[in-house]
Amino acid sequence: MNVAILDDYFNTVPTLPAFRKLADHKVKVWNDHVQDTDGLAERLKDVEALVLIRERTKIRAPLLDKLPKLKLISQRSVYPHIDIEACTKKGVAVCSNMHQGTPSYPTSEMTWALILAAARDLPQQVAALKAGKWQIGVGSTVRGKTLGIFGYGRIGAEVAKVGKAFGMNVLVWAREDTRRKAAADGYEVAASKAEFFERCDILSLHMRLVDATRGIVKREDLARMKPTAIFVNTSRAPLVEKGALEDALRAGRPGKAAVDVYDEEPVVGGNHPLLGMENVICSPHLGYVTREEYELQFTDIFDQILAFAAGKPINVVNPDALKRQAHEP
Repeated sequence: MNVAILDDYFNTVPTLPAFRKLADHKVKVWNDHVQDTDGLAERLKDVEALVLIRERTKIRAPLLDKLPKLKLISQRSVYPHIDIEACTKKGVAVCSNMHQGTPSYPTSEMTWALILAAARDLPQQVAALKAGKWQIGVGSTVRGKTLGIFGYGRIGAEVAKVGKAFGMNVLVWAREDTRRKAAADGYEVAASKAEFFERCDILSLHMRLVDATRGIVKREDLARMKPTAIFVNTSRAPLVEKGALEDALRAGRPGKAAVDVYDEEPVVGGNHPLLGMENVICSPHLGYVTREEYELQFTDIFDQILAFAAGKPINVVNPDALKRQAHEP
């Protein structure tokens, strides 16, 4: 098959052992990011299988209309960036291993990197030292503090374990069935969402972005937080009501934030309001960006391509697309 891999910024994918799985296919790897429909259509006009790295490129109907040879989109995890209905109409199968129940250690590690960096003002201290200064303030410890886990899934549960190891009081808020799981694991569950936001010293957001969770963190929620609290988001930016975090930080509740995700990515040219705020630590969506995680993800992604090429597709999100392909001349 003619395969294209988009948005491999550092040309990492060809260096992975998993890349050898595509040895019998024609593969083109693109290292820059392009979202322009005409530009993408020109690049992908002969492509049969398209590989996406998470949600870096949006696939919508106007682009699909210009890709008559495309038969497969192979990726991993959730797919809010893909117009599944349009894919189905065009007979483009979308295969995505949802890895339900599998812990995401890289993202939980990144969450803790941000929590500790924010608590100790680490980036600011490092920048000051490089500028010739010595100790510009006093940070805070996490031991004995209340760690709020909003969304107790495969990542939230791992973050909670580390919080417990640090001697923190772990407090959970999530869907009802997930709250029951957290309680069974020995964690305290908040009596209400309002109480949850009020009590947390550090609140870490860990939810999938679906229609039901979009904007689930409201302005009034953030306004309940302590002036000393830290809000952490390594999940998805649209889980927070648009503009609410910036306004809340200006109002002083919460006092700090650490974020790895943004409404529109990539963020280039320093063009985001959070980047100009002294009480915010920003990282460029690094949660899953480790060599080990890439190997894991691309093993799944390439296995999906091989299965499709063998006529036995796996992890198909839109099986009706396969029916359309079967009826094509």
